[in-house]
Amino acid sequence: MISFCLISTLHAQQTGSWGDQGDGTYINPILNADYPDVDIEKVGDTYYMISSKQHMSPGMVILASKDMVNWETIGHVWDHLSWDDTYDWDQMNGYALGVWAGDLAYHDGLWYCYVIDRNKGLLMSSATDIRGPWTKPHQMLPPETVIDDPAVFWDEDNHQAYLICNTGGIHKSPENKIKGNENRLYKMSWDGREILDTGTLIYTGPGAEAAKIYQIDGRWYIFMAEWFFGEPQTPRRIDIPANDRKQLVLRSTSESIYGPYEKKIVMERGEGQERSASQGALMQAPDSSWWYSHQLIQNTATPFQGRPQMLEPVSWVDGWPVIGVDEDQDGIGEPVHQYKKPIQGFPITAPQTDDDFSAEQLNPQWEWNHNPRESHWSLSERPGWLRLKASNPISEDGAKGPGNNRWSDSKASSFPFWRASNTLSQRIMGNSTGTAVAKIDISTMAEGQWAGFVRFGGVYHLLAVHMDDRGKRYLYFVNSEGNKTKGPEIKANTIYIKTSNKGNQAHYEYSLDGDSFSNFGPNFTLKFGNWTGDRLGFFCWNEKDEQGYIDIDYFSYDYDGPKAADTH
Repeated sequence: MISFCLISTLHAQQTGSWGDQGDGTYINPILNADYPDVDIEKVGDTYYMISSKQHMSPGMVILASKDMVNWETIGHVWDHLSWDDTYDWDQMNGYALGVWAGDLAYHDGLWYCYVIDRNKGLLMSSATDIRGPWTKPHQMLPPETVIDDPAVFWDEDNHQAYLICNTGGIHKSPENKIKGNENRLYKMSWDGREILDTGTLIYTGPGAEAAKIYQIDGRWYIFMAEWFFGEPQTPRRIDIPANDRKQLVLRSTSESIYGPYEKKIVMERGEGQERSASQGALMQAPDSSWWYSHQLIQNTATPFQGRPQMLEPVSWVDGWPVIGVDEDQDGIGEPVHQYKKPIQGFPITAPQTDDDFSAEQLNPQWEWNHNPRESHWSLSERPGWLRLKASNPISEDGAKGPGNNRWSDSKASSFPFWRASNTLSQRIMGNSTGTAVAKIDISTMAEGQWAGFVRFGGVYHLLAVHMDDRGKRYLYFVNSEGNKTKGPEIKANTIYIKTSNKGNQAHYEYSLDGDSFSNFGPNFTLKFGNWTGDRLGFFCWNEKDEQGYIDIDYFSYDYDGPKAADTH
């Protein structure tokens, strides 16, 4: 399990255009970054959140909060995506696969995390401490039987555990004429490790998934997201304004978890929010008020920060939840922009971003593109620095790499960024402004080596130093087509790289002294893709020999959002 330490910095507590405003209110999103597919479980006075990130390793990030608004990263469920070698550094064939939407549960003193990987089916790991260690993933159902989005519930009254998930059309009978995904309810063993039956169909609908089970005041509720197509002739075009992904609730009309159920839409986009709002987790505050954390999805032109998290008040009307505020009085809630915090009195905190690499273990904001090559990075060989050693990229010609992954939008190109192991990155924060700076020692680079800084999501843009076959180092800007812009020779042994964005427009700067920076390369556009928002990170590879390395002294990131005082 990855741990983190608190490291003093020069910045003070800050607020911004989103999150905690420091006055008892918050502005949505509360987490304006790529935290999709969350589930939240409260234990004691702490709320714990998990969020998916596909092929990034470690997998399934864990965050903690005391007030539902301010969240800190505390680790990951899986140190490595160990259940399939497609995620290994020498395969890199897992783009857009890996860790999808999961479920976090706490029962009888044990933590559980469930996920469905399209390669391996339904998987489960458990832990006595949420910070780990977690058990190795245990397969509960094979991949040919399930699609995604598991959720569990322990019925204490009847001593029976259940799991619900989207099974798409895998088990669909000719009698089921309803278009869309089937969602099936399975009986599960009390220890949470085994599925006991073939499942019972609960609901079918267009894009219906992300079910969560709750029992409130003796009634069963299943929260679920579904697509509502305003232009049915193009049902797969999610970015058409007439189409909306809404949150619906199934409510039982009997005491049985199997229903029958009645249905109601309880949240839709509105109140100035153009992106569809759905899929999340229901929470309750100590004062018994109800709240709902959910994602905004990628159905607008520029969701370049990914899928952020919103927080909505929940009111109950005639036994139905209304998520957000029903401004147009149609019985359906819409997202709020600014609202009072659910729990007052806790300071502003935020996921860690800055790093001086002085910890013994890598801090938890960082994730690798696929599993790292452990022998090719180090925090101990030069204490206080992160060392990245060069590997050869995967060949374009074999059965490995992104070009052979039918689930990925990424295509192998002559420039090997998508095929190079040990790219380390973290999420951007916000979609208004941000500036990141890093100091890199390039004195030990070798001929054929490429190393530097990258922004990537749906596309990549790099500011690189390349050492040619004469031993000279040159600056390069490289875009996502692999087109290179060659810059000056870099004779200094240290380079400082800065990248800034205003909205989705970004650029690079560099410096040799850390004080005077010069622009290099064109402005470029940040984009969402591969179900991933823009990320900030480092890369290092060598197309000639496995020689050379770089050392990174620090990474500093300022953005228009909340940041805790004196911590990373």
